Amino acid sequence: MIYRYIAVEGVIGVGKTSLAHLLAEHMDGRLVLEKPEDNPFLEDFYRDPERFAFQTQIFFLLSRYQQQKEFPQQDLFHPVIVSDYLFAKDKIFAHINLSENELVLYDRILELMEPHIPKPELVIYLQSNTDRLMKNIRIRARSYEKPISEEYLRTLNEAYNHFFFHYHDTPLLVVNSTRIDFVNNKEDLENLIDMITRPIKGISYYNPESSA
Repeated sequence: MIYRYIAVEGVIGVGKTSLAHLLAEHMDGRLVLEKPEDNPFLEDFYRDPERFAFQTQIFFLLSRYQQQKEFPQQDLFHPVIVSDYLFAKDKIFAHINLSENELVLYDRILELMEPHIPKPELVIYLQSNTDRLMKNIRIRARSYEKPISEEYLRTLNEAYNHFFFHYHDTPLLVVNSTRIDFVNNKEDLENLIDMITRPIKGISYYNPESSA
């Protein structure tokens, strides 16, 4: 089955952008990337979350909203759009990082935006443990991610799991990515793509036995 709009999600370092690239290439799709490095507040946020949380969050919210609004109703050149983020996940970070008063303002802005956001036909949630995430972040060594603490990543991981445990807006495929390497292992990628291209209704789980 070919979906027209797929969103790949997961915690920082799980490989969602890598998978989005691979899926777009396999499906001859249009790739839409979040580009967190374009946020001028992000590095400051990781150093001083309390001071820079609101600026960081609003910049991301507005950037994602603008990008989502530009999604075409029909792309004659690409049968599918593959994105490395789900717009609704913005709320995960907001509830972790914003103060009570900031969250009230954030929710009011979000309420105006959400009716105009297209929903994907399939969401892929890449699930992993915190140790694997920290290892991946260290390996890719992005300067703005260096201040990320293991405590913050664990909190974020738990929040993601909670969010997707209660997620019912679209079909959802939950992938245990801890023991697979779809970037470097061709068989792992082929097996994952085979699962993704099956018709999915509600929530499905992919817990492969392959060891990365």
